[in-house]
Amino acid sequence: MIKVLALYGSPRRPGNTASLLDEFLKGVSWSGVAVESIRISDLKFSPCQEYNVCLKTGECCIKDEMTPVYGKLLTADLVVLAAPIFFYNLPAQAKALIDRSQSLWARKYILKKKEDAVPGKKRLGFFISVGGTKGEHLFDGAIKTVKYFFDAINVEYAGELLFRQIGVKGEIEKHSEALKQAYQVGQSIVQKMTGDARTT
Repeated sequence: MIKVLALYGSPRRPGNTASLLDEFLKGVSWSGVAVESIRISDLKFSPCQEYNVCLKTGECCIKDEMTPVYGKLLTADLVVLAAPIFFYNLPAQAKALIDRSQSLWARKYILKKKEDAVPGKKRLGFFISVGGTKGEHLFDGAIKTVKYFFDAINVEYAGELLFRQIGVKGEIEKHSEALKQAYQVGQSIVQKMTGDARTT
């Protein structure tokens, strides 16, 4: 069973990234694939307080609704993060979840916990985003943040789906090709992970 963890990082409900994520998940929703979605803004958790206990234990000492998410991040075969661009980076909700993943970074790089990385098992991560402007470097900061996040949780960055000049609520619905592309990318990733070349 392939486990997919979808992280929706926008505070807006619903939003343009939500529509793209929905299509992506339709693409991955095949037999033998289990999808779990988390709307980050629904979680009640503290931002990182830099107590640094995790550097010694590999565990975050703050116990809240972020606590059960750690196991999901370490066991999902595919992690997809969908979030819009705020001031050339991720929204506070998504960034807070990433910051709270410092304990997973500590487990990997400070404590060298080998059990978090299963030998021979390739786990993938994908990033979906939209931005309201057409700036040349609009997504650069967010991509770098997401790549480091995925690295911390032992996930290989498999790519991104990015759309500029999409800001008004529901605007992505006017771009049928973008939605179609999200579906096709999701389908393609599952095909590679399962070796199933079927098409729909």
